[in-house]
Amino acid sequence: MDFGLVLQTDPPAAGVVELMRRAEEAGFGYGWTFDSAVLWQEPFVIHSQILARTERMRVGPMVTHPGTRALEVTASTFATLNEMFGPRTVCGIGRGDSAVRVAGRSPSTLAALGEAIGVVRDLAEGREALVGGVPVRLPWVAEGTAGAALPVWMAAYGPKALALAGERADGFILQLADPFLTEWMVRAVRDAARAAGRDPDALTVCVAAPAYVTADDSPAALAHAREQCRWFGGMVGNHVADLVRRYGAGSALVPGELTAYVERRRGYDYAHHGRAGHPDAAFVPDGIVDRFCVLGPPEAHVARMRRLRDLGVDQFAVYAMHDAKEATVDAYGAHVIPALAGLADAQVTA
Repeated sequence: MDFGLVLQTDPPAAGVVELMRRAEEAGFGYGWTFDSAVLWQEPFVIHSQILARTERMRVGPMVTHPGTRALEVTASTFATLNEMFGPRTVCGIGRGDSAVRVAGRSPSTLAALGEAIGVVRDLAEGREALVGGVPVRLPWVAEGTAGAALPVWMAAYGPKALALAGERADGFILQLADPFLTEWMVRAVRDAARAAGRDPDALTVCVAAPAYVTADDSPAALAHAREQCRWFGGMVGNHVADLVRRYGAGSALVPGELTAYVERRRGYDYAHHGRAGHPDAAFVPDGIVDRFCVLGPPEAHVARMRRLRDLGVDQFAVYAMHDAKEATVDAYGAHVIPALAGLADAQVTA
């Protein structure tokens, strides 16, 4: 099982780079960042510095989208990074949320997203693609070389998006760590891949969620961890609210375990997006925080990772938007990552 670290690109950029370098030393193989040009600094500039300061870490956005940059610009950026540092990038992509909404636009349609997956991958790997009906190719990219490889992983929740991920993407990103919903959604993606004539086991599955490692499982420690991670239920709620508007609260197409909690949602201020103490996340109950996030002492994290791994999850990406970023990275490096590699001490593996 691989591990990734997800950060916002808050200034100073050097701090983001340094924490990613620390994560690689701890055993993390992937470095992900938000991609929201108004709220944070430009991620791809920072990705170049992460790649320069690390040796093996793969980097990418979690997630980019078709709505901010022209597709050929996105593809050229990935191809340039791969030419400079080797094939160490991954394109995480979705319909868009904060990046488009704060600029007064709406998320992309699934049709536009499906087109973007193919265009970005083809151009970045040296093949010709139709961009707005015009044949385009990046002539400096050598098709078929290892350095031109660009996996495209798609984030999804709803039934049509899950189907699209299975039909076209190289991987699936699920932004919550609830085992029941993970099993349900991974099955939907792999069923769609199988129906499209693809090998369902060839898709990489990445679960991404906040992780907060506590010293013990005391009520006080867990209560603090919940407050540091409650924002995540609000962020996921943006997408869930879209699903409820589209399919209804009681639709069999979307599990009630995902949709029920947004009944008390009353708007969302993106000025606090992805941050502890988000005022519009108060509606998120403790039970959702516990299900969607991973909280507690190291052994609780190891147990959840093993459950996710058994459900077919290939990578767990840690959202570190709380007051214990470095401590969480270090704890995963000392306890969780070794346990999933079979190298943990007896206390953690017991």
